[in-house]
Amino acid sequence: MYTSPDVRWYCCEHVFEKSRQPRLMGIVNVTPDSFSDGGAFFSTETAVQQALCLASQGADILDIGGESTRPGSLPVAADEEIRRVIPVIREVRKHSLQAISVDTTKAQVARKALEAGALIINDISGLTFDAEMVAVARDFKAGVIINHIQGTPQTMQHNPVYTDVVQEVFEFFERRINQLIDGGISAESICLDPGIGFGKTAAHNLSLLRAIPHFRKLGRPLLVGHSRKRFLKQLTGRDVNEREYGTLGVSLGLAQLGVDFLRIHDVAAHRDCLLAYSAVALNIDPEQSPQQE
Repeated sequence: MYTSPDVRWYCCEHVFEKSRQPRLMGIVNVTPDSFSDGGAFFSTETAVQQALCLASQGADILDIGGESTRPGSLPVAADEEIRRVIPVIREVRKHSLQAISVDTTKAQVARKALEAGALIINDISGLTFDAEMVAVARDFKAGVIINHIQGTPQTMQHNPVYTDVVQEVFEFFERRINQLIDGGISAESICLDPGIGFGKTAAHNLSLLRAIPHFRKLGRPLLVGHSRKRFLKQLTGRDVNEREYGTLGVSLGLAQLGVDFLRIHDVAAHRDCLLAYSAVALNIDPEQSPQQE
């Protein structure tokens, strides 16, 4: 069992302390075309219901996004993205105290989301696609998730190539942390995501997952979003809606390596799986809340 440093993540007024098991980020796609659940929660009502359901199942963060970033997806205009996600964030905030993140690469969307009650910007570009994003994060003291991507969603899976994927992603994180600090963002506001499936082959993804202890050297919390993704088909042979068990298997491996956050669709299954795992591997009382230490 890998023990990670006692690092905190500051997201506006909320602080995530280090936990002995991964915390869960529940995915809420307010989109018609996401790779797994596109269209299932496209209306404000169904998206709010899903978010509150995930919160009740044990999600520590509700990640709400209005633009699909699956391979080959087309961009969505900022006005349309705002129309999709802001009513959901506002309504969820009325009924839940859970932390909310907004999954966007657009500063305009992020600003509206933070004003509506979000605490975190989850940006697949690492705050690079929109030059104004750093200022928005700084002004709100928002938590930021720095994701690594090669290319854009339209091009990222067109033959991605690395000399050493682990070292190149590590160096990207080093540079980006320093750039964000120079831009006025506190290091304690930063969380790192190696970007599984964002310009990577299955072999690249597995190398990055196995390298979680190496990324610990950067001194920031680590988040992984592997849920139902394509590399699991190569591991299990399962189609997208049959990948829950493969997702859980990877999640347990990541728990052993000390990852801090798992971005997943199936919150209830992960909660139960991690509770059982922790009772055996970490000697945590099974009646103890996953959020308590």
